[in-house]
Amino acid sequence: MARPKAAPDLDGMMPLMITFERNLPALSILFQIIGSGLVIGSAAMWVLPGSTTAADLVLMKFGASVFMLFFGLAILMLSHSDNQPDAYFDPIRREVRVLQRSENGRPQTVLRRSFDSLGSARFSEKTLELYDMDGSVLMRLKIQSPEVRHALRLQLCNCVHIST
Repeated sequence: MARPKAAPDLDGMMPLMITFERNLPALSILFQIIGSGLVIGSAAMWVLPGSTTAADLVLMKFGASVFMLFFGLAILMLSHSDNQPDAYFDPIRREVRVLQRSENGRPQTVLRRSFDSLGSARFSEKTLELYDMDGSVLMRLKIQSPEVRHALRLQLCNCVHIST
C-alpha cells in the first residue's frame, strides 16, 4: 500500500520572483544597434569634416540632430531590462502576481491569480509554462536555476496539476 504524500510546509518557504524575458532577443539587439547609431549620428552631424555651416542649413541640422537624439534614446529604452514585468509566486497567499513598474518606478500589480484558479503547469529544463483552465498559455517564464525550479514545483504541487 502506497503511503500518502505529505504536503510541504509552505510557512517556511520564501516567495519567488522571476523576471519575464523578451520573446525576440534578436529584435532587442537590432533596437540597440539602431538606437546607438541614431544617438552617435546626431553628434556626428556636427563634428565630422565637410559639414557646412551655412546659416540656412544650421537650423535644419539642429532640428535633425535633436530628432535623431531623442528618437535614438527612445529606441534604446524599449529594450531596457527595467521595463520587463516580474512574476511573484507567493506561497503564503497561494497566488501568483505579475508586477509592472509604473512611471514613478513603483511596482503595480497587473495580474493576480490564485494557484487554485490555474489550469496546469508544465516544467521543462529551463522554462515554466502556466496554463489557464481552458488550456491556453497564461505565461511562459525562464527559470534561472534548478533550485528555483524545485522551489516552484514545491509551491505548486498541491494546488496545480503539474504535467510533464
